[in-house]
Amino acid sequence: MISQEDILKSMEECGLIPVFNHTDAKVALKVLDACYEGGVRVFEFTNRGDNAHEVFDILIRHSEKYNDLILGIGTIFSADDAKKFIDIGAKFIVSPAMIPEMANFCKSQNVLWVPGCGTVTEIHQAVQLGAKMVKAFPGNVLGPGFVKSVKAVFPQLPIMPTGGVAPSEENLKPWFDAGVTCVGMGSKLISKEIISTENFDTLEANLRTALELIKKLRA
Repeated sequence: MISQEDILKSMEECGLIPVFNHTDAKVALKVLDACYEGGVRVFEFTNRGDNAHEVFDILIRHSEKYNDLILGIGTIFSADDAKKFIDIGAKFIVSPAMIPEMANFCKSQNVLWVPGCGTVTEIHQAVQLGAKMVKAFPGNVLGPGFVKSVKAVFPQLPIMPTGGVAPSEENLKPWFDAGVTCVGMGSKLISKEIISTENFDTLEANLRTALELIKKLRA
């Protein structure tokens, strides 16, 4: 079983985690493949829709052909939901909120828990409960200035903003200048247009460009 530290290392090395959901497993599989071919090694599927569990199960089985791809599940609000997805192979759990019951459950399962936090108080509570990374959410509301201020008092804590993050230098530079470990990227990366036209080659190309940009910004 992959360790929490190894997952965090992969998140940091890549710098970008796609955040995606679709009710059609065939579409989700094509998105996952395009992301992998584009250079992504950590992928977050979100628990939205009545069949998210079934689609994620298919993704997990499909991902076995990639020996270095790590799949996690997001939009989790309870220990019961966390258990359902861990049981079928989720390697990390992401939540929009800081929920103590999930902290305790994920700790008992030795599974990486990434809570969504929007205040220093929530971040402090998350760290006290064992969080090794927090999600700055919603990123488009909090902004890079929030991350920069948090890093002043939690300099070693990995932070991943999600929400409104886009694959452009104008958007990414302030985040990485503020000290984020990686960014979660949803509809700004995997757009409705790409899905509706099934233009997965464009998604792959956009990812390659974004990952190269992140390398440049870090350098």
